[in-house]
This record gives sequence, C-alpha cells and structure tokens, in this order.
Amino acid sequence: MAGALCTWGNALEGGTEEALTLALRLSGERGSALNWMVAGAVAEEAQALAGAYGVTSVDVLAGEGLEELGPDALVSALAGYCAQTSPKTILFNQTLEARLIAPRLAGRLGVPVVMNGFDVRDSNDALHVTATAYGGDTHVVYELGDPVNVVSLITTSIVANPAETPTSPDVRTISVDLTGVEERSPVTPAAKTEGPRLEDADVIVSGGRGLGTAENYEMVKELAEALGGLAGASRAIVDDGWVDSSVQVGSTGKITRPGLYMAIGISGASQHMAGCSAAKTIVAVNSDPDASIYRYARYGIVADCVEILPELIKAAKA
Repeated sequence: MAGALCTWGNALEGGTEEALTLALRLSGERGSALNWMVAGAVAEEAQALAGAYGVTSVDVLAGEGLEELGPDALVSALAGYCAQTSPKTILFNQTLEARLIAPRLAGRLGVPVVMNGFDVRDSNDALHVTATAYGGDTHVVYELGDPVNVVSLITTSIVANPAETPTSPDVRTISVDLTGVEERSPVTPAAKTEGPRLEDADVIVSGGRGLGTAENYEMVKELAEALGGLAGASRAIVDDGWVDSSVQVGSTGKITRPGLYMAIGISGASQHMAGCSAAKTIVAVNSDPDASIYRYARYGIVADCVEILPELIKAAKA
C-alpha cells in the first residue's frame, strides 16, 4: 500500500513540505511506506529534506534523456517508475507543470485522477479525497475504491509539519528507459529567474484591470517594493499584455500564501482567489462596493485605486 510523491526539476517548488506532510499522514493511516520519487537536479535537495518528513525511501530516477525532460519523456519516466515500484497512491504537488503531467500519467496507467485535492484520508480500503471545484467556490469529496490512483494537491491550506520521529531514508536508483520517446510538441525551456519567487513572498501587491492602463501598474510595483514584497497580477492584465505571465496569481498562475496580500483593482473572481485565499491578511482596493474581493478581504478601501495608490505608496515609504 506504499504511496509515492513525485517531484522533478532543478529546485523544490513551494508547497513541497506541505505535500510531504499530507503524504506522511496518509502513510501513517495506512501503515505503509512513503516513497519520494525525484528526477533532475532536485534530487540532492530532496535527500536533505526527506528524513525530516518521515520518508522511507528517496527514489532517484536514472537514465539517458533525464537532463531535459519534456512532457512526453516525463510521463514515460513516471510510468516506468510506477511499473517497477507499484505505488498505490501517486501524489503530486500541483505546480503549473504537474497540472499537465498528473492527468496524463493517470491516462497512461488507466487509473483515476483527482486534481485540486487538499485533503486525503484512508477509510475502509477506500481513499477519500477532498478537492476544490468551480474555481475554488465548491468542495467535493471523491471516494476512490480503485487499487491505484493519482492525486494532485493544492497545498495552500496544508500546514507543513515535520515527522515526530525523523527517518534515515534509503536512497534507491530507479533506472528508466526513455529510448524512442519523442516530444510531440516543441519544448522551450522556461527562462531561469533569479531572486525571490512569488510563491515564497510574505508580502504581495497585485494589480488588475481596475488600474485602467498598463502604465498605472508601475505604481503597484512601487508599492510592493516599498513594503518589501513582490508585485503580482490578475489573469486579466496578463491576457491584455500588460505584464508577463510569471507574475500571474490564480488557478492558472501562481498559488501563493503570503502574510499580506493586497488586491488593487481586482474584482475577486474565484479563479484569482484560488491563488491567494490562503493569505493571512487580504487588503482590497476597489471602487465597486459589491466586488467579490470584499468577501475575502479583512480590510478594504472602496475608492478609485489610481487615486489611492499614491497615498499608499507615500505611507509605505514614510
């Protein structure tokens, strides 16, 4: 009944420790081993962290073609791993890439998949997965009776909690054969970014269409800098070409959990809130008193954000 968490890439993504926490609890309920499959440069970092979260074995993938893993190669590698180790529950920390890979792996294996999960429990030989639906507005509980299943986790509501008794995990090398695997779509490596990541920021100031123009987004960046945080954006202004998609917050962007989240000129659609609703404090500035954002905000200013931003910047710099 062993479970496996699957991770790959050059560095551990935000939410990894939270995913390990849930995986450890599930393995405890089942009385089973917890294996952590890793591929790429992330393997060394994972080995250093694994013991603190009760991992039984760190399974490092090996084989030609693992250096630059495209989607087709990655799915094949994961399927090869599953064929050799037979995990019963295959878990993913739901990063942007995992949203693509998890359902494809489930399709390859012919097993059920649940996306947007945030709680997983073992009950009478069935798996109960609680997940968000309709952009986060609804919670759904799935009962999975199949012997093998795939679950992709949104970790913003999970609190990282290391194991009471750390382990000394085995490190196993699992060879996978990617010979003959061809990517069906061109793969362009993501641009490497330096500096702090939006997912790890404690303060985020995000702007939306209420700013009126792309030029006004500069004030969002200025306020974020003054507060020692990072600037984010709604999908609307990303689609309009005002800012790069790397700063998009929401269900199709970055999933964040800052101490302070400021939503400037953002209506508060469920798709956006899926990426920031775990913030400890949400502050909203919107001229519409009936905007959905005020259902989530602890503090709000009903006003034209373009008029308010200079005052907020001045106060932040004082």
